[in-house]
Amino acid sequence: MTERLLRIAQICGQRGVTEQEALLNKRQGRGAKRVRPEIPGLLPIAKSTWWAGVKSGKFPQPIRLPGRVTVWRMSEIEAWLDQQADEVN
Repeated sequence: MTERLLRIAQICGQRGVTEQEALLNKRQGRGAKRVRPEIPGLLPIAKSTWWAGVKSGKFPQPIRLPGRVTVWRMSEIEAWLDQQADEVN
């Protein structure tokens, strides 16, 4: 069985961009310039908080793939979530 890999947008979520927003962003020179779907996050956490937790060792460490792609193993995320649930109980 192949290990499922998650990108940060799948962990923290990603706000969608409509065609109108993308056009406006292109004109203004800021923000997302392409249409993209909204991705609900696995965790209710900001990307900056996630990266700070990765840096401090609180969250699982990423895997760097060729082409500047960063991913995390789903099994490691699930293990971390189980550990958090055990600490609460």
